Amino acid sequence: MRVDLFDFDLPEASIALRPAEPRGAGRLLVVRPGDGLTDARVADLPGLLRRGDALVFNDTRVIPARLRGIRTRPGAPGQRTEVMLHLREAPDRWRAFARPAKRLAPGDRVVFGRHGAGEPCELGGLDATVAAKGEGGQITLRFDLAGPALDEAVAAIGELPLPPYIAGKRPTDARDATDYQTVYARNPGAVAAPTAGLHVSDGLLARLDAAGIGRHTVTLHVGAGTFLPVKAEDTADHRMHAEIGFLAAETAERLNAVRAAGGRIVAVGTTALRLLESAADADGRLHPFAGPTEIFITPGTRIRAVDALMTNFHLPRSTLFMLVSAFSGLDTMRAAYAHAIAEGYRFYSYGDSSLLFPAQV
Repeated sequence: MRVDLFDFDLPEASIALRPAEPRGAGRLLVVRPGDGLTDARVADLPGLLRRGDALVFNDTRVIPARLRGIRTRPGAPGQRTEVMLHLREAPDRWRAFARPAKRLAPGDRVVFGRHGAGEPCELGGLDATVAAKGEGGQITLRFDLAGPALDEAVAAIGELPLPPYIAGKRPTDARDATDYQTVYARNPGAVAAPTAGLHVSDGLLARLDAAGIGRHTVTLHVGAGTFLPVKAEDTADHRMHAEIGFLAAETAERLNAVRAAGGRIVAVGTTALRLLESAADADGRLHPFAGPTEIFITPGTRIRAVDALMTNFHLPRSTLFMLVSAFSGLDTMRAAYAHAIAEGYRFYSYGDSSLLFPAQV
C-alpha cells in the first residue's frame, strides 16, 4: 500500500510532553468499527471489558540505552559520538544507531562515559569496538564487558532514551525515570517504553482483578527502530528492525484457554499484540516463543490472536498507525484520529489512549 495513505496533519499542540497525573487519569477513545466512537477515561476500562477477558501486558523494562562517547582512532583526533542501543546480539554485543555514523568505521574504538579523551567521569568508563557497520546509521558494538557487568556499566553511564518528539523539546529529568516505566516492568532490555501500559496504575490493576478480568505478561524488548520514519513510498519496501520477544508455554496455554472459554484476549499495547501475533499459528492458537521478530502488520494482515487492543495515538506514516489501521480498518482509524485531534486528545508516548476493536469482516 502507498505510505501516504497513512499520513495526517497533527497540530504541534497535540503532542504530550508529560503524562496525565495521576497515572491512569488519561482519556480513552473507544473505537468500535461500525458502531462509532465513544469518549471515555482509562479508569473506565474494567467496565468496558467482560468478566473472563484477559489483558496481556508487555513487562519489558526500559534501560538507559543512550550512550555518549568519544571515537578513538590511531593518528586521528577524538570524535564525539552518540549511540542508541536497540538490539542485543550477544552478552558483549549490541546493535545500535550511531550519530554521526559516517565518521565511524569497523575497528574504531569508542570510549563511553568520559567527558573527553583520557578524562574519566565520576561513574567510570565503558569501552567498545565497532565490529560492523550497516545502513541507516546502524553499527554493531562489541563491548569490553559482557553479561551483568555490561548491564551495570550501561545502567551507570547511560541516559533514558525519551522519544525524539519529546527529547527535542525538553531535557530528560528525574520525573521521566518513573513516568517512562510501567508499574509492572520486570525484564530489562527495552530502549522504548510499551506506552499503552504507562496509563496502568496499581489501583487500576486491583479494579481489573475485582472485575474478573485476567492478567498475563509477555516480553518484547522494544527497539529504537520504533521511532524510525517509514521512508519508503510503498509499505512493501519497508524493512522492520528485529526485536527480541518471549512468550512462556504456560502463558500461551492459559491464553488459549481464555479463548476456548469464550473470553477475549486484549493486548495492552502494539508491542504485546506484535509478540502474540508472532507466536500464533494460522488458527490463532498461541505457542511458546523466544527469539527475534520482524513482524510488520499492515492492512490486509489477518489478526489471529488478539480480540481488542489498548494503544496510544501514533505518528503519521508510522508502522504503528499502519498496525492499528490493519486492526480496525484504515477509514475507521482516520476518522478516529480526526475525532481525537478535534476533541483535544493528547498524542504519542505520554498522551492519551484508545481501546480498539477489530474491523467487522
